[in-house]
Amino acid sequence: MSKDIRIKKGLDLKLKGESAKKNADVARSKVYAVKPSDFHGVTPKMVLKEGDNVKAGEVIFYSKTDEKIKFVAPVSGKIQEIKRGEKRVILEILIAADTQDVFIEHSKKNPNDLSAEEVRAHLLASGCWPFINQRPYDVIANSADTPKAIFISAFSTAPLAADVEYVLENKLQAFQAGVDALAKLSNGKVHLSINGKGKSIFQAVKGVTLHQVYGPHPAGNVGVQISKISPINAGEKVWTVKPQDVAVIGELFLSGKFNATRTIALAGSEVKEPQYYNVIIGAQVEDLVSEKLKGVSVRIISGDVLSGNKVTLNGNIGFYTNMVTVIPEGNNYRMFGWMPFTSPNIHSASRTGLSWLMPGKKYEPNTNLNGEERALVVTGEMEEVMPLDIYPMQLLKACLAGNIDKMESLGIYEVAPEDFALIDYTNTSKLEAQEIIREALDLMIKEVG
Repeated sequence: MSKDIRIKKGLDLKLKGESAKKNADVARSKVYAVKPSDFHGVTPKMVLKEGDNVKAGEVIFYSKTDEKIKFVAPVSGKIQEIKRGEKRVILEILIAADTQDVFIEHSKKNPNDLSAEEVRAHLLASGCWPFINQRPYDVIANSADTPKAIFISAFSTAPLAADVEYVLENKLQAFQAGVDALAKLSNGKVHLSINGKGKSIFQAVKGVTLHQVYGPHPAGNVGVQISKISPINAGEKVWTVKPQDVAVIGELFLSGKFNATRTIALAGSEVKEPQYYNVIIGAQVEDLVSEKLKGVSVRIISGDVLSGNKVTLNGNIGFYTNMVTVIPEGNNYRMFGWMPFTSPNIHSASRTGLSWLMPGKKYEPNTNLNGEERALVVTGEMEEVMPLDIYPMQLLKACLAGNIDKMESLGIYEVAPEDFALIDYTNTSKLEAQEIIREALDLMIKEVG
């Protein structure tokens, strides 16, 4: 019997610029990029060099700490350049793309006919393994581990998030094959969470424990679902996979190819006609947004406004990207902006503004910080948007102090940076909570392992 997830703590940000449910293809980029920085904690070891020809799905580099985990080219072409930074750290690998892709052919397989080790070997050889993330630490899963459970969240509550049901409505066969493959890798269950309001296309998926989710953001975060269904205890590991990536894994078994094409939402108040686009991983951002923006003074975000990263027109679509948000750059300031009730067009999580009187209104946020960094004060505002059973302020303080014992006792193993995204938005201290949590998790990897 499934366990429904209902949370009350959190906050839904209602923003202008939601993507209309229509699809279009993006013109093929001339150059694609693979960035090791997309894979947190991975030190790349190159297999190819500049000038080498490469097929779509061919191995470019592997992880130095786990040589079984391979990273492949999204398109076929020629390795144009390997950009390096300080101490020869690899920043990105640029591929001059062919006009049409030539794929590495893997054998078609039915995951139900395979053993766990055969499924594992197929995912590792094909470059699909990096789609599998591990909790704790929110990093790529160790290829030798067996998790106690696998979690897939098919319901995103992030602002302007892509509608998973719309994106995958024509890929249910591939999604099912992906679920069948993942189920082989765990001794426990595959948990699939869906929107509890209304019917879902995922109710027909077999081999999963289905959970209906209710409540404001971050109800759709997989970390919240893990905490409500199967909390992580010391020494335990669970794996998470995004729903589009489950379909990519499934397509590998059905077609024998690593298909790096994904459907992403181009959203935000600065987009002329927000909608969905079919894009190959690593494509140039400029090819996606060209002639689609209202102005030039904008912030392009790979991801949602709470947990995404700033990218430029010269940037590229990341390995895990499923949406691009465009909002106004924060270079306009209000006179006496520090005073409450100065503008009905500014959203506030507290009652120092007027937005609480207009709960249905949609807003056009910009990137202004609206203040400077201040001391942490016990106000309870962090707890109001944190549905996990932890003390967020105390955990952040322990992280800032680097106190490993306190971090462990306060729940560092249960969290990922995205779980603190709302705290970044609502807390009056203006601390970068997500950055603090990421640095703390890296410390735990180094000191505890």
